[in-house]
Amino acid sequence: MARGACLSQTNGDLIISADLPRERVQPAAETAPGGAENVGRARPEAAAIARFRLASPAHLLALGFGSGLFPRAPGTVGTLWAWCVFVALEDWLAPHHWLLLIAASFLIGIWACGRTARDVGVSDHSAIVWDEVVAFWLVLAFLPTDWFTQLVAFALFRFFDIAKPPPIGVVDARLKGGFGIMFDDLLAAFFTLFLFAIWRAAGF
Repeated sequence: MARGACLSQTNGDLIISADLPRERVQPAAETAPGGAENVGRARPEAAAIARFRLASPAHLLALGFGSGLFPRAPGTVGTLWAWCVFVALEDWLAPHHWLLLIAASFLIGIWACGRTARDVGVSDHSAIVWDEVVAFWLVLAFLPTDWFTQLVAFALFRFFDIAKPPPIGVVDARLKGGFGIMFDDLLAAFFTLFLFAIWRAAGF
């Protein structure tokens, strides 16, 4: 692995290693709470996170501009970040602009997520959330802009992305690399939109 910073998964905790293996930042659970030792370790950990994010534009993008580094439910946090961005930009971008942005973000995401997964050494690390971001933008682009509809869409999308019912789970297991990371979330978006289509066809 190239010199720089990398992410790894150990016992469910995110460990960030900067520059050299001996400089590894240990998980917070291994440090006694309180005291100067915590403060001393928090600073290099924050620096390591910053170095990894900025080591490559691919890292910054794949990690959802830092939203994927949230210690709990990073995929959900990344989807929330996507929702906030959509709301902020929906008055500025026409529907066809959104589709162009989503298509470009998907193609760039194949490279960014694939590169970051390779640097991390994990095929689909939980901190990689750009796939959730792009897929949820696609969901929102085809739905009304009222908050209740978007909230239901958020819940459905997260369900399909987490539960991965067939064929999403099959695709997730078989497709690897950047395309595999991006594509299974597109299927979760499709399932979400399909349920809304059935809802509308039923007259609700």
